[in-house]
Amino acid sequence: MPKMIVSIDGVVIKEVQLTKERTTLGRRPYNDVVIDNLAVSGEHAAVQMVGDEVFLEDLNSTNGTYVNGKAIKRQQLHHGDTIEVGKYQIQFVSELEGERFDKTMVFRPGMVIPPTTAATASVERAVSGELQGCIRVLSGAASGREVPLTKVVTTVGKPGVAVASITRRQHGFVVAHVEGVSNPLLNGTPIGNEPVALKSGDLIELAGTQMQFIQT
Repeated sequence: MPKMIVSIDGVVIKEVQLTKERTTLGRRPYNDVVIDNLAVSGEHAAVQMVGDEVFLEDLNSTNGTYVNGKAIKRQQLHHGDTIEVGKYQIQFVSELEGERFDKTMVFRPGMVIPPTTAATASVERAVSGELQGCIRVLSGAASGREVPLTKVVTTVGKPGVAVASITRRQHGFVVAHVEGVSNPLLNGTPIGNEPVALKSGDLIELAGTQMQFIQT
């Protein structure tokens, strides 16, 4: 089932499953996705599901609707697209495309890792309890915060700016570049297009934020 992840300034504020044929976004309280910001029109945009395809339509909003930085009137959405509404960023995640991605385990810049799906849930259960890890933020406003790596795939970073993924495999964790012009740094060295194995204590730098990987 496709979903939208709504964030502002890199902080996720809500996740919305697209269960209806038509989902509306706007400032008014009767919208399916309410974004209470003056830069957002009362009825700003709508997401239409047509079979397996998903389309985004701007509803003649005052400030426009953008997909991957370009103003749109109506456009089909693809897995990993970033929608901009006012100051908010909305990441579109397609489970159908995500399942294909999980099976091949191919990491390419520009792709956003999907959430755990039914296809990966069994893998997560199989390794649960065998591997435990977390990411500790060392700099910035979130300094000191720890993010447990409880899912098969955990994404970190700022959608639309820089995103990396940390994947739990049978014998350890790997980190990969997902999105952004600048690749993340691992112990001061840029990560390439292939996933890199992590060891406890490794330092990751992403969008100017330093993090430490800890495996227990």
